[in-house]
Amino acid sequence: MKTKITKSNIILVLAAAAAALFVAGCAGMESGNTTSLLTAAGFRARTPQTAKQKQVYASLPAYKVHRATVNGKVFYVYKDEKAGLAYIGREPEYQRYQQLAIQQQIAQDQYMAAEMDRQAALDWYGGFGFRRFWW
Repeated sequence: MKTKITKSNIILVLAAAAAALFVAGCAGMESGNTTSLLTAAGFRARTPQTAKQKQVYASLPAYKVHRATVNGKVFYVYKDEKAGLAYIGREPEYQRYQQLAIQQQIAQDQYMAAEMDRQAALDWYGGFGFRRFWW
């Protein structure tokens, strides 16, 4: 039995592939990207040394920025479980981290919009040297 390939089927397949690549790309960027943003913001990477530090490190949620108050001082800690590190910063570093994360999200949104515009232009005008006809 011969299957009829329609334009809508092709579009659905391409959209599904693009979505899968986008999700995979975002997931891959998230793990290493957070630590580079924290470092750029001024957080310091530390390995737990003492028994008390190891106990505190073990109780922290992994891969999340956690707010802690010690002796009236506010700290922000990010536990990188895979690397065995804790990234530690204060309020100014945390504010800088948030600014960098927002800037990065805006840049990613602009990149995705530009890619979507480029793809729409290829679809409309015909890409790669061949013409598309309305069907």
